[in-house]
Amino acid sequence: MNRARGERDYETILDCIADGVFTVDSEWRITSFNRAAERITGVPAADAIGRTCSEVFRADICDHGCAIRRTLRTGKDVIDQPARILDRDGRSHPISISTAVLREPHGVVLGAVETFRDLSQLEQLRREIKGQYVFEDIVGRSEAFQRIFSLLPDIAASESTVLIEGPSGSGKELIARAVHHLSPRKDHPCVVVNCGTLPPSLFESELFGYVKGAFTDAQTDKPGRIAAAHGGTVFFDEISELPLETQVKLLRLLQEREYEPLGSMKPRKADVRVVAATNKRLFELVSKERFRDDLYFRLAVVRMTIPPLRERREDVPHLVEHFIKRYNAKRGKQIEGVTPAVMELFMRHDFPGNVRELENLIEYGFVLCHRNRIDIRHLPEEYQGSHPAGGPLPFAGSGRSPLLRAEEDTIRSVLQENRGHLGKTAKQLGISRTTLWRRMTAFDLDASEFRD
Repeated sequence: MNRARGERDYETILDCIADGVFTVDSEWRITSFNRAAERITGVPAADAIGRTCSEVFRADICDHGCAIRRTLRTGKDVIDQPARILDRDGRSHPISISTAVLREPHGVVLGAVETFRDLSQLEQLRREIKGQYVFEDIVGRSEAFQRIFSLLPDIAASESTVLIEGPSGSGKELIARAVHHLSPRKDHPCVVVNCGTLPPSLFESELFGYVKGAFTDAQTDKPGRIAAAHGGTVFFDEISELPLETQVKLLRLLQEREYEPLGSMKPRKADVRVVAATNKRLFELVSKERFRDDLYFRLAVVRMTIPPLRERREDVPHLVEHFIKRYNAKRGKQIEGVTPAVMELFMRHDFPGNVRELENLIEYGFVLCHRNRIDIRHLPEEYQGSHPAGGPLPFAGSGRSPLLRAEEDTIRSVLQENRGHLGKTAKQLGISRTTLWRRMTAFDLDASEFRD
């Protein structure tokens, strides 16, 4: 009677704890599983008890670095070891693990206990505070984008003209708008001038406006886009498309900070900040005499370069997550993400259309997907290739592609050279530690194998 009551009290206490708690026997099978563990993993206690902990947790340390295994082997407790687990729906959660050995009064080992704390909210808070990979709706965790994020506040605070270079679809307009929104001019308009679609004959009137009587149909004064942006920012998109004859007019605006509406003899002050973007290298156009050198140097007081998506593949998972959230809100759906097969395809694809192409693929997937994850069959046919619908891409085992075997050999070689040091290995490979860890997990590589 007392023993049964004690067990009930024990279960009640465990269920009142905010951290997840479970125990295992000597064969690694779960013997108890509290309510917090159910909440964090999404697995009911009835389904967890009797199964091995690795089946339930699917943690990144289960195969290598298991905390319970180390505790049982050494007899020493593990305190606050970081790890990531996959819940029942395949979502990743950062956790902090602590373990201890369970013994009988006479010292016989019965198993072990593990407590774990869900750090998801803390991680999200850190991202929001530090802007780790989202900044003004720009998503990027790569080194290149972290550098841009660190410079943006100072660039925005200045009045300097900014030139943003990068391939089509890479997010140049987002950067331009971030410069405006972070600047002292943020409460005034940001006016976009698309140089590629504006006919040369209309450039002057569209940009500077005109006065009544300037030409036959000018019945009233019409302010141009410079006047519309007064106190704010003018963003010249695809500036490389400006014909040479119109470049002179823009140069005067930048030099004199004044302009004359068409038909007017009286100059007006231009209280605007100029940001320009191009998908071409302007300096190369200067050398070919297709762009004025004096205008180039006026524009490129501050020059920012956005790399193509293929050069910052570590940003792809974060971009996918960002677009999934965006289209869930737009479409009223509850899609949780993409399947591993789709993510592998995205990680290998060169994305000639860059971020815009990736967003279009996610939007296409939202149209066809009626389940919780976008799969290969939900993508356009040209992206499916020879991979069977719903089937995994070749990645594991002896049948994987020569490219992936070469990738594994390269990572293994660099790990060996750096004696398992992840930071040095990631730097030498030119990838982030997160990407390195993910690839090592996929290839079943353990850093400890390469240490002396």
